[in-house]
Amino acid sequence: MMLLMGIHAAYAQELYPKREFRGAWIQCVNGQFQGMPVRQMKKMLVDQLDNLKGAGINAVIFQVRAESDALYKSPYEPWSRFLTGVQGKAPSPAWDPLQFMVEECHRRDMEIHAWVNPYRAKTKGTVSLSPLHPYHAHPEWFVEYAGQLYFNPGLPESRKYICKIVRDIVSRYDIDAIHMDDYFYPYPVPGEKFPDDLTYAAYGRGFTDRDDWRRDNVNVLIKEIHETVRDTKPWVKFGVSPFGIYRNKKNCPNGSDTNGLQNYDDLYADVLLWVNNGWVDYSIPQIYWEIGHPAADYETLVRWWAKNAAARPLYIGQDVVRTVTKADVHDPGLNQIPAKYKLQRSLPTVQGSCQWYAGALVENKGNYRDMLSNNYHKFPALWPASPFIDDKAPGKVRKLKPVWTEDGYILFWTPPKAKTVMDEATHYVVYRFSRKEKVNLDDATRIVAITHNSYYKLPYEDGKTKYRYVVTALDRLHNESKPVSKKLKL
Repeated sequence: MMLLMGIHAAYAQELYPKREFRGAWIQCVNGQFQGMPVRQMKKMLVDQLDNLKGAGINAVIFQVRAESDALYKSPYEPWSRFLTGVQGKAPSPAWDPLQFMVEECHRRDMEIHAWVNPYRAKTKGTVSLSPLHPYHAHPEWFVEYAGQLYFNPGLPESRKYICKIVRDIVSRYDIDAIHMDDYFYPYPVPGEKFPDDLTYAAYGRGFTDRDDWRRDNVNVLIKEIHETVRDTKPWVKFGVSPFGIYRNKKNCPNGSDTNGLQNYDDLYADVLLWVNNGWVDYSIPQIYWEIGHPAADYETLVRWWAKNAAARPLYIGQDVVRTVTKADVHDPGLNQIPAKYKLQRSLPTVQGSCQWYAGALVENKGNYRDMLSNNYHKFPALWPASPFIDDKAPGKVRKLKPVWTEDGYILFWTPPKAKTVMDEATHYVVYRFSRKEKVNLDDATRIVAITHNSYYKLPYEDGKTKYRYVVTALDRLHNESKPVSKKLKL
């Protein structure tokens, strides 16, 4: 019997990891909120979050700055046209979408990552810039390329300004992370040269190779943003979601066996340098292709990132629509969800996924959401830890006891004492084990709740069945305390 329990526990850990990042991106640039009445947008976001929570999602990446604008109350930049339809026009009645999302995500015990686009200042669909847009105060900071406007990455003033925006968001909002996607230097347009001759001449810093100089510009920004975030609130993470190919093997012996656009060579984003230097706290490469793609095979890329980018937590950016519309290479009757998840969870350095995009998940395209809730996310998962920021666990919960109330039989506890904000408990994990079962806190199938509340409603039946409940505390960076347990009859 004990052997069977041991086999069950080991199998459960492989099938249902105890710690896993389970994210979803909510974007604004597709215009899904543009001009929407406030009440309708709030309802849409609440419905999406409820749906995502039901699918086991534990982190939401919410786009709040698409083109040097804001889906939050910014003292520096105009309200986004992706919110109200006109850049600079405030929402009416007044509200702050980022603050709303912070409260709603935390109410559901989900992380909220504020997603900002650093350099992009005007997209093609923006017909006019608000008088509050930074371009009007400092046109010399910007360059135009392919019909869009960008902060000039070669200028120190650009970096300083972007860091100011990041510091403002981190200091005023109770977010869990700052997030950037794949837009660094713009995607190259054939026949059009990025206009930085004068900047290179003035700010070349001794670089003889312009490509190296451009990469260094981005490297310095990433390093400075990381320092800004850490200096403002040491528990807030900084993560990036780069394009899915770092370099192709034909350009670099250490590259992947792929043939496509490259972070390093085309976007001047040296992601591995950032990971290995600890300038980012997680990375989510956008591996949006299918297994068997001729130029960018999903399996080749996942294995490459798992091998090369493990110095910081690594999650995989999944394309919901492509995954459910492409057939399994070995079984054409199946889509690619089973094969992708089997691969991902077989690689110890891959610690989770992020779904592109939340709306496709909510719509349950190809039964993707059902597969997550019924199978891959059947049991809750704690978020990955960040021991490189903080590895000290909080104290144990105190005064654990069950109490009969008018709302039923409830297990109450008192938060542990904390000397600093980093030691404070922000969540609790509640486990349940049957009478003869060995307590194994690595078994996620025994987690019944991950909650910010210091109580848990017990499922009382007839008072004859014996259980052991175990409660642990988590701090802001998800370090887990020692357990406290209580035997109960339910």
